[in-house]
Amino acid sequence: MEDAEQQDAASFEVPAVTKLLLASEGRPISSRAVDEAARIALRNNAPVHVFSIARVWGTSFGFPNPGLMPNQHEWQEQRDIINRAMKTLQKRGVAASAGVVGTRQGAKRIVTEATRLGCDMIVMGADPKRGLFVRDMMWSQEPYRVERRAKIPVRLVIEGGVEK
Repeated sequence: MEDAEQQDAASFEVPAVTKLLLASEGRPISSRAVDEAARIALRNNAPVHVFSIARVWGTSFGFPNPGLMPNQHEWQEQRDIINRAMKTLQKRGVAASAGVVGTRQGAKRIVTEATRLGCDMIVMGADPKRGLFVRDMMWSQEPYRVERRAKIPVRLVIEGGVEK
């Protein structure tokens, strides 16, 4: 009981940030993740950049192949995801901008974007953590790769669970 109360108290701690990145590896951004980003941004009067990845499915003989690139429907799906999150943030009084990029290396690109924009923190929605062997083969475990790679704090909002 006491451990759960400490975890709840820790989830309300807000570090000082000047700019925040709300990122997605392609999944819809949950309302819990948007709420967390808005809470941190409002406490620090910081803008939020909403960022999503349109997944590139690989290469053919080491060269980019147009058939493996995101199609127009996938690009539009990602734009809709970031626009919904951005509108929700703006309704709450948070300055927000957005962008979508296509890549095969989602974690690397998210961390690079955070560095390029000068963000102090990354907020992402995440599935519950899977086992080590399975985790490295699943695209849905990309937030944990972002967390390992980033040199800035990463707040993972577990879908249907507690924050990390």
